[in-house]
Amino acid sequence: MSLIESVLVVGTGLIGTSVALALRDQDVAVHLTDRDAGAVRLARELGAGVEWAEGVTVDMAIVAVPPHMVADQLAALQKAGVARFYTDVASVKALPLRQAASLGCDLTTYVAGHPLAGRERSGPAAARADLFLGRPWAVCPTRETSPEAVEALHGLIKLCGGEAVTVDAAEHDRAVAVVSHAPHVAAAAVAARLADAPGVALSLAGQGVRDVTRIAAGDPALWTGILSGNALPVAEVLEAVAADLAAAAASLRTAAGADPDAVAQVTALLHRGVTGTGRIPGKHGGPARTYATVQVIIGDRPGELARLFQVADEVGVNIEDVRLEHAPGLPLGAADLSVQPEAVETLSEALRTRGWHLP
Repeated sequence: MSLIESVLVVGTGLIGTSVALALRDQDVAVHLTDRDAGAVRLARELGAGVEWAEGVTVDMAIVAVPPHMVADQLAALQKAGVARFYTDVASVKALPLRQAASLGCDLTTYVAGHPLAGRERSGPAAARADLFLGRPWAVCPTRETSPEAVEALHGLIKLCGGEAVTVDAAEHDRAVAVVSHAPHVAAAAVAARLADAPGVALSLAGQGVRDVTRIAAGDPALWTGILSGNALPVAEVLEAVAADLAAAAASLRTAAGADPDAVAQVTALLHRGVTGTGRIPGKHGGPARTYATVQVIIGDRPGELARLFQVADEVGVNIEDVRLEHAPGLPLGAADLSVQPEAVETLSEALRTRGWHLP
């Protein structure tokens, strides 16, 4: 029998509601609470669970609030004896653990967690039951954490479709500073240049700037809380990035003064970037794979992508990834289909035979 048959989700934002939806799909009884009554109502209408009534106890309470609020919420829940086990989903781990210890929380029943999944949108309306499928979910037990609490969290993660990764809290915070928190600030810095950019620059914007700035659309208030909770590790990464950028700028200024050799430092940075990109894990956390791209011109109308995928299905080609780029001012765009290199000819021929235009 599963250790997790009922849960309380405290905080019905994107992550909390997504956890609730995933668990409801597994027939777990989900109770919801939030300081924002409207958020609870919307999450409930989306099928995420029922509103929590005081006195109801559950197997696990999931604290889905900003990092600096986790410990206070945990203390209140434990005082009321709400659950057998407790976890959180905050993207910072050392701060909540430190504060929970100072408040005298029972650390045997609490295991800190963090699903590495999200979207640039926030709130319950952006929630998805499949948000965690195949995604890493950090599990950060302390010496005090009981094996039963860890087992319960592993069960919860499995129910949500995530992949548990055990990691020390401090190591976790240093890691997410590199792969999540600092990249968000860097994306915001690039996007900030667009705030006062001339109209001609925006009219020339292509997929590159969209890729770099996509995450910068996240909620500033939410991200301020995350960044302040992991301030020192993020600052260290940003300082290293700033040093690289400053060196690149200095090299380009020298190169602009008719010293072509000065650009070598920029070239070295670009090569390091290629190397870093190549180290990002591929699908299902495995080694990075190099895929070939089949580009197809598609109309901007309902059903086009479905037709495209249908052709791939008919010839037995798996589309590993897809990226869309719209043509400004025209009712069409290009779909870049990532496939195994050996599948390029098969898919290309099938698409052309069925009337698709490949550049």
